[in-house]
Amino acid sequence: MSSTFSFQIYSSVKSIPASWDVLATNNIFLSREYLEILELSAPKNMQCHFIGIFLNKELVGIAVSQYINLSAVNSFGERDNCMKTIVRNFAFKNFSSNVLVIGNNMLTGQNGFSFSSKLPSSEGLLLLKNATQELKNIFEAKKIKIHLTIFKDFSEKDAQYFKIPEFNSFFQFTTQPNMVFQIRESWNTFDDYIADISKKYRDQYKRSRKKAEGISKRKLSLEEITKYNSRIHQLYMNVAKNAPFNTFYLSENHFELFKTKLKDKFLFYGYFVGEELIGFNTLIKNGKDIDTYFLGYDEGFQREKMLYLNMLYDMIGFSINKGYRRIIFARTALEIKSSVGAKPLEMYGMIQHSNPVINLFVSKIFSYFEPKMEWNERNPFK
Repeated sequence: MSSTFSFQIYSSVKSIPASWDVLATNNIFLSREYLEILELSAPKNMQCHFIGIFLNKELVGIAVSQYINLSAVNSFGERDNCMKTIVRNFAFKNFSSNVLVIGNNMLTGQNGFSFSSKLPSSEGLLLLKNATQELKNIFEAKKIKIHLTIFKDFSEKDAQYFKIPEFNSFFQFTTQPNMVFQIRESWNTFDDYIADISKKYRDQYKRSRKKAEGISKRKLSLEEITKYNSRIHQLYMNVAKNAPFNTFYLSENHFELFKTKLKDKFLFYGYFVGEELIGFNTLIKNGKDIDTYFLGYDEGFQREKMLYLNMLYDMIGFSINKGYRRIIFARTALEIKSSVGAKPLEMYGMIQHSNPVINLFVSKIFSYFEPKMEWNERNPFK
């Protein structure tokens, strides 16, 4: 490797180089603005570092790393309360609880780093691998031994860059795909989208809208988010605790902080029956993309009113009307997202256990903790 490349690790956004945003290349999730929020609102069991890669003194690469302490959360949710869960929790807390991620574990997609054209991808990844070793030393000095190192969420094309000898001890894995909704150029309004779906899915749309009668939806201001803060957190936790696997829980002031800092780039929609908040969803404007962020709902209303499906239609309507090109629907609820037209984008990651013996079995261990989801892809279009 050329000796002219070097890296620097920063423990605070205040310390990152002034030219950082030049390399964020229109990805809000790599921007200083977002990273400041992440630093302030990160879950209690997460600690972030920021990595700058230099060619001589010029910044040519930026990256985000997250240390996650899984022993601080009930990782397997409350849904699967059985012996398997007890065994998994024990194994996690004793052998895999300290995780170092290159990337952003709170998002889906490659939001972890960006390289300039002066930094070849394989070389940049090798420098990031060296940076993980330095980060491990930093944590070791705090009496924290990193068990797992993960590079997360690459496309099939980008995953090829890991095919270098230095990554031979890493296991390549796939998890649930990223569900991405492409907005056709012929759609100027939501009605154009409805016209392009088949009768079966138009009927699904009409049925969901009929079920949602009596619900009012409105965009919440910062003051309203603050007012409903504890209810919002309760609704978020309803959904989060039913997820099959959790690596963190958001802090109670998370959305308030986002709205304060990102202002109009962060959209918060509340769903009400009378004055009662029964659900919410959040969107982040990211260049030509709309990224769906966290949501929450009351389970009773969700079933009765088809609330989640109605939220998906609302997100599609907003994004078409505002001229966006894609909606990043992220992971989870794959089938219902495909029923509105989202397509799966396979995502790859690299994982290594610090214990060489355990690392030999990491592929088997991984499939045990992250079982393959069985689901049927739908195509709602004519």
